[in-house]
Amino acid sequence: MGKTRLEAFSDGVIAIIITIMVLELKVPHGEDARVLLPMIPIFLGYIFSFIMVGIYWNNHHHLFHMVQRINGSVLWANLHLLFWLSLIPVTTGWMQESHFSPLSVALYGVVLLMAGIAWPIMMHILIKIHGYESPLAIAMGKDRKGKLSVTLYAAAIPLAFVSRWIAIGLYIAVAVIWFIPDQRVEKSLPQD
Repeated sequence: MGKTRLEAFSDGVIAIIITIMVLELKVPHGEDARVLLPMIPIFLGYIFSFIMVGIYWNNHHHLFHMVQRINGSVLWANLHLLFWLSLIPVTTGWMQESHFSPLSVALYGVVLLMAGIAWPIMMHILIKIHGYESPLAIAMGKDRKGKLSVTLYAAAIPLAFVSRWIAIGLYIAVAVIWFIPDQRVEKSLPQD
């Protein structure tokens, strides 16, 4: 089974996710800088969520450059990942509207955690198809970054009720870890 339709579909869904997030940004009414102040938390939430979705898109793109074939299990695993990513605009919007209430920050973390769990599920299925000695399996290695990410998300969820800023700090830490494309994959990609 070819992978092009899966890549095109995933790109389309991610583009829609970003479009939904940008549509939440409203045009300020007024002419001076004071009208921008209430938009600061909304814009910060947008920036962070845009980066998170962008990280998944970037890594998805790199991952599927290493993939030669897929099957039905990969399609379902990819849909599982896209489902959780599609909830980012809703949870981002709630955080913005509630001024980053502890519950909204925790729920945002649940969505990030579930996307963080969906990613290695998809990778495991792809490695199973390509073999445990494949360049894909070798590039993924022990996936320390993925395991650390899931651990930080899981820790951040209950911490959101102690300090929402600590939880948000942990979400930002994960983004920083993943901001640069995974070098394991970069090194394994064919050079053009």
